[in-house]
Amino acid sequence: MQPMTSPYLDTRQLEAFVAVISIGSMTGAARALGRSQPVITRLIQELEAELGFPLLHRNGPRISPTQQGVAFYEQAEVILGGLRTIAERARGISTAAPQPIEIASLPSLAASVVPKVLAGLDPAQVPARVHLRSTAAETIVQAVADRTADLGLTSLPLDNPGVEVHWTAEVPCVAVVARSHPLADRAEISPADLAGERLIASHNPYRLRLAINQALGAFSVDPPALIDSNSSPVSIALAREGLGVAVVEALTSTGLPVADVAVLPFSFRIPFRFGVITAAGRPLSPLVERLIGDLRDSAARLVPGFRLLDGTETAQPSNLGGQGPA
Repeated sequence: MQPMTSPYLDTRQLEAFVAVISIGSMTGAARALGRSQPVITRLIQELEAELGFPLLHRNGPRISPTQQGVAFYEQAEVILGGLRTIAERARGISTAAPQPIEIASLPSLAASVVPKVLAGLDPAQVPARVHLRSTAAETIVQAVADRTADLGLTSLPLDNPGVEVHWTAEVPCVAVVARSHPLADRAEISPADLAGERLIASHNPYRLRLAINQALGAFSVDPPALIDSNSSPVSIALAREGLGVAVVEALTSTGLPVADVAVLPFSFRIPFRFGVITAAGRPLSPLVERLIGDLRDSAARLVPGFRLLDGTETAQPSNLGGQGPA
């Protein structure tokens, strides 16, 4: 296939591709979009021709995304989400209604601090459409830099010239185990307690996992088994079923209590660092300015051990320093 010849992509093609991947079939995508199956097939073929690489593996009626298709799907979702926001804003301008807002957030913050902050706003300040997108840190930074998200809550490290960092903070990590787990009655969890346990933790090796590995490595602790998780709520759910000890930041366990688990402090420090960002050089609406401060204040009230960081710490995932008690 030849590479792209146009700087723009047809939104109908993107919509067809996202629908096919989301639903799993050409027929289902056609029904969802109110088009015929041949039209959906043609749109995706045209998109592949324009991009210069295949998006789908085809085996009769069965389809699956190629590796390039999986990567492009994430981009297409961001683009279409931004276009939906633009359309909503255009309608809001015509009626002088509060503008829609797009927030991209880590799952842990989307399930804890963000709902509390939105609930604390005056109803007149809340637009008719709020899109809270729960996603990975890298996608958050890209969405904010591309201006398809008004506000981002992401983990550290963070060093991107396309975004403005308004504040960064650190909260401690905690251990979560099932109520029936042998460690559930401990006052705190020590490194030795983890030596023979299956660990449930973030899969990203450059963010929270790095801080966990550094902390445990300082005590020569190497858990015998591991479950990788892509979000703290998922880690807690796995721990609740007795599958191991989840290491999560205290935001999720404080803001989103889960039954049948014990939440325990560590006797040593595993820091989780995060911050709030907007696009560099982008004027902020009064609502976004309000949210920036409210998110900081809510997290400080919600989580014991909350600490604001200075600018020199923003580009670092963690700075464990001494390994004494938190």
